[in-house]
Amino acid sequence: MKKFFFFLLAGCFLAFTIHFSACNNSGKEPAAISKEDSLKMMVERGKYLANHVAVCLDCHSKRDFTKFSFPPAPGTEGIGASFPFGEAEGIPGEIWAPNITPGRLKDWTDADYAKAIAHGVNKSGDTLFPIMPYYNYSRMAKEDLDAIIAYIKTLPASDSTVPARKLFIPLSALPPLPEFAPEKNLKPDTTDKIKYGQYLVTIASCGDCHTPMKPDRTPDFAKAFSGGFTFKTPGFTVTVSNITPDSATGIGSWTEDAFLAKFRTNASDEVINADHGKQQTPMPWAMYGKMKETDLRAIYTYLRSVPPVSNKVQKWAQ
Repeated sequence: MKKFFFFLLAGCFLAFTIHFSACNNSGKEPAAISKEDSLKMMVERGKYLANHVAVCLDCHSKRDFTKFSFPPAPGTEGIGASFPFGEAEGIPGEIWAPNITPGRLKDWTDADYAKAIAHGVNKSGDTLFPIMPYYNYSRMAKEDLDAIIAYIKTLPASDSTVPARKLFIPLSALPPLPEFAPEKNLKPDTTDKIKYGQYLVTIASCGDCHTPMKPDRTPDFAKAFSGGFTFKTPGFTVTVSNITPDSATGIGSWTEDAFLAKFRTNASDEVINADHGKQQTPMPWAMYGKMKETDLRAIYTYLRSVPPVSNKVQKWAQ
């Protein structure tokens, strides 16, 4: 009897839903999205991700060294780095982020792009050094990976080149490449703020800087997000912050609104254009700071869920 009542109720609800929908759509089918509009939406999503979440263009563009956090110089998007990653980042050698515009990669297929981004192997079959965060990108949802590729292919073409990399260790010393199976990756529902926040933190590579390294140069996941790595450059020295929910040394005392305000303030023209002297940072505030509010709030929610780690950090020398 209960089963019969359930199915009867369900049937009535379905009938009401169909009737209500019919009365409100006047018999018209929803307008189909054209192929052109679908591609435009994909490119816009890719532009957002490449500039404000995965921040591909933070490394693959020239920097404006007159501004706080050295944002990409307008007009240089994707044409390659103006300086190498090296000792300051703990790299045994010099790595230049290359030109990723269609001018240099005109022969690359979407599959070539995908394999480089999410597997760490370029079209020539060369293994990329993992300063390129392909371990993180290997967990990117295929729809987001496809969107980034679609956007990169719209960048103005440039023939700009960068110097070849110099490594003081053999490639065999690098960790194994991640599995290349983007179709397995699904973007979490945005209403699940912890899982969605974790997804964003992963593809934004937050842990790459905010997780300390062991002596063998592998991440110390027992102290994940607790900061402590020091960037030493000729112009400034900065130590990465603790972003665990530890109340005394991390962001445990921060409200969600305070977290959001930190990003918005540090991405403001007033802060970006100010002279900060030696209190500089490689943290790409100008890019992350323009992330969508819902995404930043999801990141905050996820970071509040990780284990708190007591690690007091002096960001800049007194």
